[in-house]
Amino acid sequence: MPENKLLIGAHFSISGGLHNALYTARDYGCTALQIFTKNARTWKENTLSAGAIARFEAARRETGITAIASHASYLINLATPEPEKREMACHALTQELIRSSALAIPWVILHPGAHMGKGEDAGMARIADAVRAIFDAVPGVSPRLLLETTAGQGSGIGHTFDQLAALLEKIDAPDRTGICLDTCHIFAAGYDIRTAAVYGETMSRFDAVIGLEHLRVIHLNDSKKPLGAKVDRHAHIGDGEIGLTGFACLMNDPRLAHALKIIETPKEKGADWDAVNLARLRDLVR
Repeated sequence: MPENKLLIGAHFSISGGLHNALYTARDYGCTALQIFTKNARTWKENTLSAGAIARFEAARRETGITAIASHASYLINLATPEPEKREMACHALTQELIRSSALAIPWVILHPGAHMGKGEDAGMARIADAVRAIFDAVPGVSPRLLLETTAGQGSGIGHTFDQLAALLEKIDAPDRTGICLDTCHIFAAGYDIRTAAVYGETMSRFDAVIGLEHLRVIHLNDSKKPLGAKVDRHAHIGDGEIGLTGFACLMNDPRLAHALKIIETPKEKGADWDAVNLARLRDLVR
């Protein structure tokens, strides 16, 4: 696979304007990127001005980068049994889809949610009901909603391929949904990818249960915690429990050529870690 065909990038800051993330991605030689369209840790919404939309579109034209994903707020929990928080979550996701559609962003990534002790079945039903209602409320928005694999912490939903397959089936909107696979999360949840053999088994399982055609974005993160720890702690590529072999398998899997490959590795002092991690991944491509 030629390197210039790789859809690879990172989560980049929108400091100074949404459009600046596209220029940052270009400067790192990226062909894809992920952003927040607002502060992901507050409920306050961000209403886009016509100027902000125009600047984003101009940056997309100038950089040629069209493979863009937005990540929904971390506060959103569609599985919550609390009516007020559920209403806030539904409003926040609706606004995220509207903003991303205005920016012509193709994919919005969402952590499915946590059932807060009320049980997996009840939580999954609430998620599916909420997504269907949101889709009905905004039929014209263009982004696909991608449910992200989770690590299995607490009462979180989405840490098994079977849960995600069931959610997609319950939502029943195949043209508007998909999956984002996070390597750290699936590893923490117990899916091994450290060797070619177990990588093959895990991806075959994903294909059999969900279908690789539904996989649109991959978050490339090593794991600070061991297999099955059910703890979400990202590490730099090759510096964690997964190791380089697993990422080499992923980077060279022709079945995944269509998927955006986005790093969410720690942005720590001491080095330009985005450059380091992107280089490590590119070096693995045969």
